[in-house]
Amino acid sequence: MAKTETGQLNVKPSAENLAAAARAAGRKGPAPVHLWNPPFCGDLDMEIRRDGTWFYLGTPIGRHALVKLFSSIIRKDGADYFLVTPVEKVGIRVVDAPFVAVDAEVEGRGRDQRITFTTNVEDMVTAGPDHPIRVVRDPGTGEPSPYVLVRANLEALIDRKTFYRLVEIGTHENHEGTRWFGLWSGATFFPVIPSADLA
Repeated sequence: MAKTETGQLNVKPSAENLAAAARAAGRKGPAPVHLWNPPFCGDLDMEIRRDGTWFYLGTPIGRHALVKLFSSIIRKDGADYFLVTPVEKVGIRVVDAPFVAVDAEVEGRGRDQRITFTTNVEDMVTAGPDHPIRVVRDPGTGEPSPYVLVRANLEALIDRKTFYRLVEIGTHENHEGTRWFGLWSGATFFPVIPSADLA
């Protein structure tokens, strides 16, 4: 458990303490959470819903600046998500992905094309080898759920309107011996759906 400035133990992690610690890091953008190895202090009643809304104690967090602050200290270890500061690590729930890609800017065409995504917390990433796009299809309905990697183990769900816009610039390519419909970005082809499934 983390100690307070007076040397007393924090019995329960709190959003307020985490926000203060994140601010104290004094950095712009994501904090170097991969370098921090604080003790686990338990779970926090915080959840990120599929649409990107953050909830604390069952109530939506209405302050965007606070959501951005928390999003800068999120880390995924294995299948679990945590908010991490230099002095404490607390578990949170993530329904799908911690971020949502709410827009995309396309530059160029074909193999030279670059797709730059903007997330709900204003991260910007250009899809490519370091930020791959992947698509998971529901086994029952075939409905696609597309994702782009934002940073270490943390993905953004590409929202429906953005994905549909990107589908309009998709192309068919041979990929691992099969014809696929997909997207080019950063000199990399990202398969979306087998071309045969579109016939």
